[in-house]
Amino acid sequence: MNIFLSLFIIFTCGILGGFIFEKIKLPKLVWYIILGILIGPSVLNIVDDTLINISSFLRQIALVIILTRSGLSLDINNLKKIGRPAILMCFLPACFEIVGVTIFAPMFLGISYLEALLLGSVLAAVSPAVVVPRMIKLITEGYGKEHNVPELIMAGASCDDIFVIVLFYSFKNLVATSNFDVWTISQIPLSIISGIALGILTGLFMALIINKLKMNKITNVIFMLGISFGMLALETVLMPYFRISSLLAIIVMSIIINILKKEESKEIQKTYNSLWSCFEILLFTLVGIATSINYAFSEEGAILVGVVLIALIFRSIGVIVCLIATRFNKKEKLFIIFSYLPKATVQASIGAIALSEGLNCGTVILTGAVISILITAPLGAILMDRTYNKLLSNE
Repeated sequence: MNIFLSLFIIFTCGILGGFIFEKIKLPKLVWYIILGILIGPSVLNIVDDTLINISSFLRQIALVIILTRSGLSLDINNLKKIGRPAILMCFLPACFEIVGVTIFAPMFLGISYLEALLLGSVLAAVSPAVVVPRMIKLITEGYGKEHNVPELIMAGASCDDIFVIVLFYSFKNLVATSNFDVWTISQIPLSIISGIALGILTGLFMALIINKLKMNKITNVIFMLGISFGMLALETVLMPYFRISSLLAIIVMSIIINILKKEESKEIQKTYNSLWSCFEILLFTLVGIATSINYAFSEEGAILVGVVLIALIFRSIGVIVCLIATRFNKKEKLFIIFSYLPKATVQASIGAIALSEGLNCGTVILTGAVISILITAPLGAILMDRTYNKLLSNE
């Protein structure tokens, strides 16, 4: 099939089906995955091979856009204002979920503990694509304003993704090398430190360019994308000699720009949001295309459903721990737990990486990512939409 015909099907069917799903109060990204499964090799097999061959590059671009948006939208002042619970929500629920998966996945799926860590890091991120629009709606309507509930959830969701992605790439390198000597282990903190340093330098450089050249917002976005791709290329070149986390550098660069050039960063973020509208359809559809429907409906697939549900229990316990001795009442705490259930964006971005790189656990991880999206995205969306007016006060 011609690649342009494949893209025609993906975008037209994606938009029309997504519109219908939103009308029935379900996240449109769920439809994108279903569409990918339907047109992919598992069912109709009407996707051009060229598109499948470049899917890893398209997912990488989508991940760059996701991380940049997270960095540009991260409000440090909100984290400071809300305090301890906001900081804990950035990483503690994810850690609880990873621990839960690491305990139970080897028992039920027969994978190693290191592979279970990798699976846990894929499953552990909350989805800003599902959560953030709903929190913005609550802020506009005045729900949860007294204790800044929507702001807490938005800040935590953005940082949660960043934290999980850094862990994923660290665990992936360990699984890929199967080497646990001191040098290999030391590469994890070194890659994080070097990534932060590179992000600070490029952020300062980008802020200087914005200040001196007075470019329009589209040119700023193109320049920023160019820098991001340059950092990805730098990581590839240096990989045999030195580990550097280019994705972490992209996040830090975005945060620095947001801090130093507040007004410009808002305009840049709007353009990245528009880019995401396109790549969101591609990303989730490609994940559906890569999914093996036979594996998903096998015994292992059923076990993965159980692992995902166990992970949600651990995640909810992590949220409760974050909210101990805080000003939030019981209803607000329950709503925050609901809001931390949906998974989608990060799972779609990194779920297929292990499979594309030939890791033995690749099929398990991709199927787990898809199952987690199909279960938690609708579940979280429905729970938030049906309970916010009952659990949150309206100022």
